Amino acid sequence: MSGIVLSARGRQARSLALGSFCLMLATLVTAGPSLGQSQTAERAAGKPLFRAGAFASNITPPLGELIVGNFTTPPATHIHDELHARCLVLDDGKTRLAFAICDNVGIPREVFDTAKKMVNETTGIPVDHILMAATHTHSGTAARGKNSVVADKELSGYQQFLAQRIADGIRQAVNNLAPAQIGWGAVDVPTQVFNRRWHMKPGTPNPNPFGGEDKVKMNPGRGASTLLEPAGPTDPQVSFLSLRSPDGRPIALLANYSLHYVGGVPIGHVSADYFALFADRMQQHFKADRLDPPFVGIMSNGTSGDVNNINFREKGEPKAPYQKMREVADEVAAAVFKGHQSIEFRDWVELDAAQRELTLGVRKPTEAQVDYARQVLAKPETAKPTGPHERAYATRVLQLHESPSEVHVLLQTFRLGDLGIAAIPFEVFTESGLEIKQKSPFKPSFTIELANGSYGYLPTPRHHVLGGYETWMGTNRVEVEASEKIVKTLLDLFAGLKNEASSSAR
Repeated sequence: MSGIVLSARGRQARSLALGSFCLMLATLVTAGPSLGQSQTAERAAGKPLFRAGAFASNITPPLGELIVGNFTTPPATHIHDELHARCLVLDDGKTRLAFAICDNVGIPREVFDTAKKMVNETTGIPVDHILMAATHTHSGTAARGKNSVVADKELSGYQQFLAQRIADGIRQAVNNLAPAQIGWGAVDVPTQVFNRRWHMKPGTPNPNPFGGEDKVKMNPGRGASTLLEPAGPTDPQVSFLSLRSPDGRPIALLANYSLHYVGGVPIGHVSADYFALFADRMQQHFKADRLDPPFVGIMSNGTSGDVNNINFREKGEPKAPYQKMREVADEVAAAVFKGHQSIEFRDWVELDAAQRELTLGVRKPTEAQVDYARQVLAKPETAKPTGPHERAYATRVLQLHESPSEVHVLLQTFRLGDLGIAAIPFEVFTESGLEIKQKSPFKPSFTIELANGSYGYLPTPRHHVLGGYETWMGTNRVEVEASEKIVKTLLDLFAGLKNEASSSAR
């Protein structure tokens, strides 16, 4: 493990000081409504001013781009609903934090790094104060590179477009900065989260693509007689962060739910899934249509690598396209709106951030696994497979065999007063998210996954022993102990932010 903490208020002040006078002047000019008489009066009185700005930047690809998220990649033939990078910028008078939550299945670090560089050059916000993440919709088009542990030398056309539009969204949120109040809360919605990894009854066949048998099965079939029990927990909590103007106008709401995408989308359709529907429902609840600047609802993906919305204990009924995601969005939004009625809004909170680059080992196949993969690929494509998706995983095994032995991932923490937010560039198992919530010195805390990169699934060591889709080599690409190292690093970063908060309070 290696890396240096890139901290916080002092670093940001230094970065801003090194910017040119012209950049600083441009930032002030673009702040628009934040530089009115109200702010001038607050500053004249020596009172710090809290501001927030939000913007939804359209990142919809053209028709014909390939839709990813499954083992087939059909071209996009219809835009059901537009994709967005939903952006939020917070400013406590000393420090700025920026969020960009993007409708995509997974975005590589090099795309986010490109966007962050653009934001820094145009706004002065340090790159370590910018959190960018994907929602994991399975009905968006590809932004991934050829190999998730090796950066492509050049960005593709859509990747370049995506980076620019994410950066534009944060710049627009800066333009919309205005005096704001901040509050947060949490509600439980247990009816839409179910662990999708199951122990099966003894004797139930459960082959994997590598010629062996797993101890648990992902998505085992609804109401199957062979089901025994789920292999892990769920996290029913929906955390949310709300911003409003001093006179009560809603500015933005950022929520976090540990639920995978919902799906139920016809082939060829582009959709932002329940994440966008939730945002729309919150706008309806707040009666925030046609505001200027527009209200921005945001749903981020929590630790949901082993969770979906399917209750496997029941047979279930067929759903029309988009029906289930509407049901999920309606229930979650209604619960958040109800919980929102009792939260406390604050006129000011202190902001802070820290991040660290962590070096992880890349999983490497044994010589026997490499030989088996080559044997699979040598068979005719029409040959009967001995395990699920064996040709696809044979290709992935060989790719890992030829990949570098290490990968450098970015871990990040934000502090908003007493609220802590962690960011992990994987599809994280719920157990890890619950551990972070329990051990974080900030109460409450939550984790945004697929943030600042996309490196596949992150099972815990216990789940690696059990096997299953999320642990397969090629679905999971890093060392078995990676989740433990990541949780420890994030808790160390949180502890550092806590110490800084205690020092500043003295």
